[in-house]
Amino acid sequence: MTTKVVKGSIWTLAGNVAPLAVSLVATPFVIRLLGAEGYGVFILIGLIPTYLGFADLGMSLASTRFGSEAFSEGDRQKEARVIRTAAMIALSAVVPVAALIAILAPQLIELFNVPDAFRGEALIALRLASITFIVNFLCAIFNTPQLARLRMDLNTAINAGSRILGIIATPFALYLGFGIIGAVSVLLAASVLNLIGHLSVSRRLLPELAGTSIDRAMIRPMLKFGGALVVAAIAGITLANAEKGILAYAVSASALAYYTVAFTLANMMTLFSGSMIQSLIPAFSQLQGEAKRAQLGSIYSRGLRFSMLWSLPVLVFLALIAKPFFTIWAGPEFGRESSWPFYFLLGGLFLNLFALLPHSAILAAGRTDILAKLYWIELGPHLIIVWYLASRYGPSGAAAAWSIRVIADAAIHFYLAKRVAGVAPPRQGLVGFVVGVVLMTMPVAAMMYVGETTVWIAAWAAAAFAAYVVIAWRTILGKDEIAWAAAVLRNRLGALR
Repeated sequence: MTTKVVKGSIWTLAGNVAPLAVSLVATPFVIRLLGAEGYGVFILIGLIPTYLGFADLGMSLASTRFGSEAFSEGDRQKEARVIRTAAMIALSAVVPVAALIAILAPQLIELFNVPDAFRGEALIALRLASITFIVNFLCAIFNTPQLARLRMDLNTAINAGSRILGIIATPFALYLGFGIIGAVSVLLAASVLNLIGHLSVSRRLLPELAGTSIDRAMIRPMLKFGGALVVAAIAGITLANAEKGILAYAVSASALAYYTVAFTLANMMTLFSGSMIQSLIPAFSQLQGEAKRAQLGSIYSRGLRFSMLWSLPVLVFLALIAKPFFTIWAGPEFGRESSWPFYFLLGGLFLNLFALLPHSAILAAGRTDILAKLYWIELGPHLIIVWYLASRYGPSGAAAAWSIRVIADAAIHFYLAKRVAGVAPPRQGLVGFVVGVVLMTMPVAAMMYVGETTVWIAAWAAAAFAAYVVIAWRTILGKDEIAWAAAVLRNRLGALR
């Protein structure tokens, strides 16, 4: 199971990194073709449906969880019925919500302070985005056979392929004069292609999926699981995106653009841990029960220690290159306005990366009700902090508010995972990791004080990294894991020969 999770995580990571690499090349063209205000509006069009990401009643995750359980039991007919049941429930909820977005598009455009010059385009683009909204939910349900079998290679090929096509086509649509409407139309076409791919591949993995029957007995447990997830998602999506909407409303579309550029680079960090989640949820779902508790705890521990290995060096590297990167990538204006928000985001992101594992364990245990309670408790204080800091300090204040919330959220997730799923953070390597944090954050602090990454700061960071590699090798990894990694590497090299 560990090997399957690792392979699945690597495939998912590759599927996230490839579109990201293409996006890093394409986004500067999009920014320059639209300008800061236009780019902010384009981001806003995609953001509004995101606020309604709970509209499928939690059926994408319910399909993965219950479909994985049916697969582990060897009941292919039940697995197919679970997926069809999830799709039926999701469509009955999503279609009315999408229709409401289309009807209320003028009011939404006005609410989010869209500049007059872009309102006509934004209105049509938002209505097109409401269709993409429906298609994306279906994609997240009909990929269940791939996830249950941990066939992340297939899932990755479909998702990454369609995303890359959409990303590449977007600046071409803008260059040809189709504006924001053309860009959103391209993304809709990519989503439809994604759905066709998932339906085709999942049908091959699970021929029984072609039927029409649903599992009436599963409707209630799926709605119970998904209902709590919806309650959690309403607060969770607001928590994750509140600062963006408040920036657009209280400051300007340009402020949203500066913050989004910073958040885009910071969000790259979640690709690594996020890549594990798509494999961990079906894997953890198959390891429920006392008989499999030791195996569950082992995978949980390894996932956290793996995160220790890579997260700190990558965070430090991104902090050191952020300002020159923003300047070259998006222009001097973004280099000046996006750097400090990025530094604030890194502070919260550091702990948020680790929280993805206890989050997966809680979901796999079926305790979405606990997440619902947690997010609603967090929501009120977070909105107050975001409004105060974002309206007063702009993008930097929004970033600080986001980090404050995710740091507190991460600590609570670890506590809940121990109580609910019976998994606890590993003690192995903890002292070495803390020492590494101290060593590697010192050159970052010096860079922030000086205002730029000088040669001597870069050399200091390189020396700290070398020390961290030694510490990590001796304290974080176990001998069995080093032997396992060496064996996998030898096998891969042997296969290449």
